[in-house]
Amino acid sequence: MQPLEDEEGVRVPAFSRPVTDAHVHVFPDPVFAALWRWFEAYGWPVRYRLRTPELLSFLFSRGVERVVALHYAHKPSMARMLNEYMAELVAREPRVIGLGTVLPGEPDAPEIIAGLRRSGLRGVKLHCHVQSFAPDSAAAFEVFAACELAQLPVVLHAGRAPRSPAYAIDSYSLCAVERVERVLRAFPKLKLCVPHFGADEAAAYLTLVERHDRLYLDSTMMLSGFFGGDYLELLERSRPDRVMYGSDFPNLPYAWDRELRAVAASDLSDERIELLTDKVASEFFELERSQG
Repeated sequence: MQPLEDEEGVRVPAFSRPVTDAHVHVFPDPVFAALWRWFEAYGWPVRYRLRTPELLSFLFSRGVERVVALHYAHKPSMARMLNEYMAELVAREPRVIGLGTVLPGEPDAPEIIAGLRRSGLRGVKLHCHVQSFAPDSAAAFEVFAACELAQLPVVLHAGRAPRSPAYAIDSYSLCAVERVERVLRAFPKLKLCVPHFGADEAAAYLTLVERHDRLYLDSTMMLSGFFGGDYLELLERSRPDRVMYGSDFPNLPYAWDRELRAVAASDLSDERIELLTDKVASEFFELERSQG
């Protein structure tokens, strides 16, 4: 896919409440380099090839108040290294809410999850496509059980899209709304966020949110127009207290603030924008504010 040559703003729009970006990726330098090579070959050229310190400085200097930092392990024995990296980051920078990860099916997955809170991490990020697992598989259920026990929310890329021949398995064979609903029924105390509105199954996920109070969505990349579809219209008719804003920074093919500017130009009320850009993420990750 071709990147967009759109202009970028110098600061976040003048919303009435500070912005929390609930979907930012951080990795050690070698992992970022490999990830960007993958995007170049199979996705799109990444516009912001910034390492972790630089990408955080970029966002904070432009008015983003907090970021939820995500990563994922694509092979066994990688999760512990990534989680240590994230724990060191959040210890240095209180504006970062770090999530841990684990590879479903690795022998010590429950043990890894049990130690995340002690490391200062606030949840778990999983990616069905990259990690080659179905949401309702036995390996995934083992992870969800551990997360429910540890009271850790899960950000789960379980939408079918994007489909890519570069993945080890067809994402359409792994992912479906019905499979995520099985997770919600099996783990009634688990808080779960499906990013990207669930992509091509967005309408079905909006319906699922109405049935399950512990299911959330994030809007990451879907308000940009890059993939087509009127996701702003879907946002307007979605449950306001269940959708949070995320950017997917730095792995973007367009300006960092493209979606925020789309939100600012929309007909959404100030109250609805506050929910999207801060309040829902604060509730999902149990974040505190001194005021507001």
